[in-house]
Amino acid sequence: MFFIESERLKLIPLTHTQLLLLQESREEMELSMGLTPSNMLVDQIWQDELADAIENWCIPKTLANPDKWIWYSIWEAVRKDTNTSIGGFGLGWPDENGESITGYSIDRNEQGKGYGTEGLKRICEWGFEHPEVKVIWADTGIENHPSQRILIKAGFTQTGTRDEFAVFKMPRS
Repeated sequence: MFFIESERLKLIPLTHTQLLLLQESREEMELSMGLTPSNMLVDQIWQDELADAIENWCIPKTLANPDKWIWYSIWEAVRKDTNTSIGGFGLGWPDENGESITGYSIDRNEQGKGYGTEGLKRICEWGFEHPEVKVIWADTGIENHPSQRILIKAGFTQTGTRDEFAVFKMPRS
């Protein structure tokens, strides 16, 4: 099983089969990976967004792009000390301008402990190891100050707004 590590986390990209299992049952997916089942607290809006992303993006894209599946998947963030999933990250295949989108969600029980920043920094480092990636960007709600703090601490700079979102970018250094 491929994964990348930070000081306290393992980031594990879910295979197509694991995504299908996650769609049915988080606990079954976690058990299949040898993880201690989590009891994540995630707001309903983010649960709905994740379900939509898995069904309409991750599953079809990982199937259609078997050579680049990792870029279309969700990376489980697993605490090393408890072997428990505490959230997820994503990093998309770069577009024709070399821009790759990232996103993340952290269990409410684990927020405020630096895991979001730590995981985001690590997945961005991994992304920049690939020469195709020139810029990594994210957007977050204008009022979502905790997410904005994570982005800034991870090295992103706000470059503007779009609709009700603040847009952040980090260029390759």
